[in-house]
Amino acid sequence: MKKLRVLTLMHEDLVPPENMDGVDLATVEWKTEFDVISTLREMGHEVKPVGVRDELDVIRHAVDEFKPHIAFNLLEEFNGFGGFDQNVVSYLELVGMPYTGCNPRGLVLTRDKGWSKKILTYHGILCPELSVFPLGRSVRWSNEIPFPVIVKSISEEASLGISQASIVDDAEKLEERVKFIHESIGSSAIVEQFIKGRELYVGVLGNQRLQVFPVWELILKNMPNDVHQVATERVKWSVSYQKKYGITSQAAKGLTKSMTNHIQQLAKKAYRILGLNGYARLDFRLDEEGNVYFLEANPNAQIAFGEDLTESAESAGLSYEGFLQKVLNLGMRWKPDDVR
Repeated sequence: MKKLRVLTLMHEDLVPPENMDGVDLATVEWKTEFDVISTLREMGHEVKPVGVRDELDVIRHAVDEFKPHIAFNLLEEFNGFGGFDQNVVSYLELVGMPYTGCNPRGLVLTRDKGWSKKILTYHGILCPELSVFPLGRSVRWSNEIPFPVIVKSISEEASLGISQASIVDDAEKLEERVKFIHESIGSSAIVEQFIKGRELYVGVLGNQRLQVFPVWELILKNMPNDVHQVATERVKWSVSYQKKYGITSQAAKGLTKSMTNHIQQLAKKAYRILGLNGYARLDFRLDEEGNVYFLEANPNAQIAFGEDLTESAESAGLSYEGFLQKVLNLGMRWKPDDVR
C-alpha cells in the first residue's frame, strides 16, 4: 500500500484537539474527524487536518505547502450553508486536486429531496407522494396526499428539524409545521406521505463498479407506543436519548433473500441514476405490504467508526481501515469527466 500525503478537510470547529486527555469520544461532535485522522495515521499515511469555514484560501495554501496526493473531504457545509458543499468540491477539481467522496453533480441532485425523488420516480423507483412548499410562499393544501404526512426541510441532512411533531394528521398542523421549517430552518419544506414500516439503510461504495453492503436497520423497539417510529433529530444525535430507549442499528433481520436482493439492487440503481460516486448511504422504508420506498440518498455519509455505513461494511468483511483505504483509492481514480 502506497503511503499518501492526505489533506483532511473539515469544518473549522470540528478539528480534533491535539490533547485528548479526559475526552469522551462517544459524545464529541468531531468523532468522525478524529476517527478518520487517527486511523489514516495508524495506517502509515501522512495526514494534515485543515479547518475550513468561509475562505477557500486556506485550502489553496495547504495544497501549495503540503503538496498532498489527495484531499479527504469531510466538509458538509461552507460559510454556514450546506448547499455550498458542492462548490468546495468543484474548487478542488479546478485546482486539480483529487478528493474523496461524491462529485459536485451528485451532491446537487441529492441535496434537493424533491428533485431527487422526482428523478427516481421517473426511472421507476417507488417514492412517497410529495408536495413542495417553497420558502416565502403561503401554504395552500389541496389534500392531494392522504394523511398522515411528514414535513421536512427539502435540503437539510442528518434529520435536522425532524421531530415527532413533524408527522401531522390534518391541514392545520401541516400549515404550522411548514411555517416552522420556513422560519426555523430557513429552507423550503417538503411534505411527504408518511410510510409506516421499517427504516432500512444500504451502504454503497464505488465509482463505476459498485460494492453494496448488507441491508441495515434502525431499531426503535423500546420507544413508547404512542410515538411514530421515525429517525428524528434526537434519535440520530442524542446519546442520552439513545441510551434511554435502547436505540441502535443492526443488520436487518427476517428479510427474505429475494427482498434483500431487491433492496440492494434499488440502492445500486438509485446511486447510478443520481450520479453518485465514492460512498453513500441510501435510506428506504419497507411497509407492512412489502413495498420498498426510497427516502433519500446521503452521499459522503457519516463514516465514524461504528456508524451505520462502516458497521455494515465491517459485517461484509471490510475493516474500518480497509474501508478508508478503499475510499482513498476511489478518490485517486476518480476523474471529473467520469460523470455520465
